[in-house]
Amino acid sequence: MKANNSILYVQTSDSPERQYSPLVLAQTAKAMDIEAKVYYLGQALRVLKPEQAEKIKIGDFPSFADMIKKTLDMGIEIYVCEASKQMLGWNKVELIPGLKIVGAGTLNDLALEASATMWF
Repeated sequence: MKANNSILYVQTSDSPERQYSPLVLAQTAKAMDIEAKVYYLGQALRVLKPEQAEKIKIGDFPSFADMIKKTLDMGIEIYVCEASKQMLGWNKVELIPGLKIVGAGTLNDLALEASATMWF
């Protein structure tokens, strides 16, 4: 069953310039009383290593690591695809604390539950 007023933001890119949009939109949705969730898969996982996330800073925005922390602090769940971790050979790689590692089927479930899905 679809949740009312919910948006799923899916990040597939590791391009630094593309990291801010889903987080800013998720934070804005939360402020508008819209349920927001973010899901990372494929190459996007490359930016979720703590040392990499700290290096990403575009314009006047905080670092990507700070944006992830703020998103989590707002109660927005951030999911990471386990199959993508395996694809990258990252069995022992540490990611930013607070992220939820989930199976690939979770993306299907989240998309079916959301009122809207946006891909980046």
